[in-house]
Amino acid sequence: MTQALDALTAQMLDAAKTAGADAADAMAVRGTSLSVDVRAGVLEEAQREEGTDIGLRVFVGQRTAIVSASDTTSRTLSEMAERAVAMAREAPENPYAGLADADQLATNWDVTSLELYDQTEEPAPAALQEDAAEAEAAALDVEGITQVQSASAGYGAREIYLAGSNGFAGGYQRTDRGLSCVAIAGTGAGMERDYDGDSRIFQRDMRSATEIGRTAAERTLLRLDARKPPTGAFPVLFDERIASSLIGHLLGAINGSAITRGASFLRDVMGTQVLPKGLSLIEDPHRPRITGSRPFDAEFLPTSKRAVIEDGVLQGWTLDLATGRQLDLPSTANAARGAGSGPSPSSWNMELTQGTASREELISDMGTGLLVTSMIGATINPNTGDYSRGAAGLWVENGKVTHAINECTIAGNLRDMLLAMIPANDARMHLSRIVPSILVPGMTIAGS
Repeated sequence: MTQALDALTAQMLDAAKTAGADAADAMAVRGTSLSVDVRAGVLEEAQREEGTDIGLRVFVGQRTAIVSASDTTSRTLSEMAERAVAMAREAPENPYAGLADADQLATNWDVTSLELYDQTEEPAPAALQEDAAEAEAAALDVEGITQVQSASAGYGAREIYLAGSNGFAGGYQRTDRGLSCVAIAGTGAGMERDYDGDSRIFQRDMRSATEIGRTAAERTLLRLDARKPPTGAFPVLFDERIASSLIGHLLGAINGSAITRGASFLRDVMGTQVLPKGLSLIEDPHRPRITGSRPFDAEFLPTSKRAVIEDGVLQGWTLDLATGRQLDLPSTANAARGAGSGPSPSSWNMELTQGTASREELISDMGTGLLVTSMIGATINPNTGDYSRGAAGLWVENGKVTHAINECTIAGNLRDMLLAMIPANDARMHLSRIVPSILVPGMTIAGS
């Protein structure tokens, strides 16, 4: 971590104190990003961005305000602090606002073991272009693919530093490398598309560009000659690529912000069954080389592994300091923030217990129903869990995939769906959210 960001946050805290703040915390993020788009084998667009974003949160009693900037001159820091203090004095009091106590702060964390930063030299734009071009060529090489909508490669590196008037100061670095390809097949109203991609912290962990392009093409061809499914009650199998959205709805419902507002279909179910017995949902922010890993949260609390759901039973909410105080519970060290925003609860790495059956075995067992591979739009009632989404995928008849499906809606209630779900064993272990394909035995499908 460069001393520059350390000194910058210290300057912001000094400026806040001089301006009259009772307490303050500061965030500085320095980042570099590269992105390349290729079309028809030639470079279509290349972008490089570099910059430093800074954010200052001040407290005047129980009143608070946040300001941010991308100018790091001393004059700007002084003006930011003065403006923030003036804003805080006009803000309403928040009885739950405040920094962590000194005895709550993270100490002696080990960033190295998390492997969040790839020391490999930053890739040249030509290398990114070569990867994107290779993925595009691999997709076009598959018979039936008419064009590639996009082939994109990118790289990013960030330094993050946080400090507070409560005595905390620390930071870490992150890198990310990504590649994606979207292929198109068919013509006119029968045109279909699908994608594949990969994103990793370490460049050497990336799947090959050829594999990504070929997989995008193969997925696209499976979607040709799509038709509407019959209307009725059928089992629905959520493909691994989108199954994590179901767990995402669960995580949103147990987020402290939703619980304190009373806007959650799980607000009254602490300590009760929310998933089938035998299934657990484990949060582990210390998994190496995973994007959701971090040594401490945005309020400087040490992160740790915890069971969010154990044997199907909900164990706890996802809380930052403010929502924890409002609920008279300790923070779960899940505060996230940006330079221009205050802390709010957010989930880190999550892993759902996998099942014993493969996706193919679940397809065979489901009889007649829908394998969903993509979804669009959503009508979800956060208070009741009523769920309705547009979907496309593959129709399963007597345990075998028969044809592609589009223009349909799947509906149910999330409480019932979560309690009935059957997981496969095909989750990708390098993702921040490890969730396999999920079979929901009974949902309403609206089609033809």
